[in-house]
Order: sequence, then structure tokens, then C-alpha cells
Amino acid sequence: MPNELILPKINNFVYVDYENTKGQTMKPKIAVITISGRAYYLLVNELKRKKASFLSLTPNDNIPIDVKVVITTEKERSRITHENVLTYEEDKNPAEVVDEAIRVVRGKRIYDRLVVGVDPGQNLGVAVLGDGEVLQTKSCSNLRETLDAIKEVLSRTPANCAIVRIGSGVPSFVEELSNRLNEVLPENVTIESVREEGTSQSFGQTSHRRGKRDVNSAIKIGQRQGKALPRRRIDKRDPSG
Repeated sequence: MPNELILPKINNFVYVDYENTKGQTMKPKIAVITISGRAYYLLVNELKRKKASFLSLTPNDNIPIDVKVVITTEKERSRITHENVLTYEEDKNPAEVVDEAIRVVRGKRIYDRLVVGVDPGQNLGVAVLGDGEVLQTKSCSNLRETLDAIKEVLSRTPANCAIVRIGSGVPSFVEELSNRLNEVLPENVTIESVREEGTSQSFGQTSHRRGKRDVNSAIKIGQRQGKALPRRRIDKRDPSG
């Protein structure tokens, strides 16, 4: 991959925008400012995955007044003048800085309530909701991938209250996932079992549509209050000591 990237320009900047849920085009409020090809590639892929509108600029460009937050690299930080600048370290997960940029745009440095909904099945849907708004979704192929996804989002997303809600359709899965989560999550994270009636939708049998069905069900599970499961305290002391 090249070390530097020459960005195409439209009126001194390029941008990608997406439509909001009401079909209205949103003005980009996040700017990616870098000439690092690797950083640009990773950040833009993550922004597109999260369907976040953004501008692509170089350090020599003027920053439009509508931009609320800038993402740049450590090396280029000194060249950026803006009230909200986030730096990306190229050996880190780009999701961390992208998630923070999205929170800044939404005025949410920290969420009051962060909920992770999980739809069990052959493919597992995972949906993350911050104060009732869907932040991201993912389709997982196994329990390990699901567990890692939950741990990652809870570790990098600040919230006053965190809840994991698991659809109750497969009792053995609820038990196994809750037991695994109980071992790795902080004691202040609530784990709930949620009734799944009315959460499933039929999208046909193709792999893509099954994935869409799973994440949509996970969103509904995350929106529905469930029954809290007991958190057992794990004693990690060495019994021989």
C-alpha cells in the first residue's frame, strides 16, 4: 500500500454522504485529514461501515465550518487547527477513534445507557444501541466471535450504564453466553434474557438476508427490557495461596 494518497477533489474537498432514516441527505460533520494512505484507507473503511458522512481533506485544505470533529494522524496533528481534533495511531483499531468522532457529532462524549442486543441462532446478530439509537450492527458466525464483539464494544464505548440483552429463543445459548460474559465483563454490566416473540422477520433464505434478519432481530431485542440474570462473583485468587 502506498505511503501517501492523492485524494480526488470536488470544490477543494471530497466527501461521502449517506441518507438518514428519513431519506434526507446529511451534511458531513466529520473530516478525515491525512495524506497517509494506510490511515486514510483504514479510517474511511470504518466510516463507511458505520454509514457515517465524512469529508476527505489534506492538511493544506480549509476546514468547512460545518465540520464538528477532525480525525488525523499523530504526525499531522500539529498542522490542524480545529476545536475538536482526534488523533489516530496507525497500529490501533480505527473503530475506536471513529466511534469517538461519531459521539462528538452526536454530542455524546458518554452515553447514559449502552445496550448490546444479541439474537441467537445459526448466525448470531449483534446490535449496539446508545441511548436508544442504533450505533452499529454485526452478524457473527459463532459464539467466540459474538463474545469478542461484545467485549470490544463495551470496552471502547463509555457509558454510565451497560446492559447485554440476549434473546431467549435458544436457552442453551443464553446459558453459555451469559456464563462466558459473567467471567469477562465488569460486575456493573447487567446481563438480561429477553423474550423473542415478535422480534423475528422473514427475509427469505439467502445468507445475506439471514444476516439482515439476525441484526434486525438483535435491534428489537436490545430495545426490549428483559429479565436480569444473576451475576456470579468470580474468585480469581489462587486457591493454593
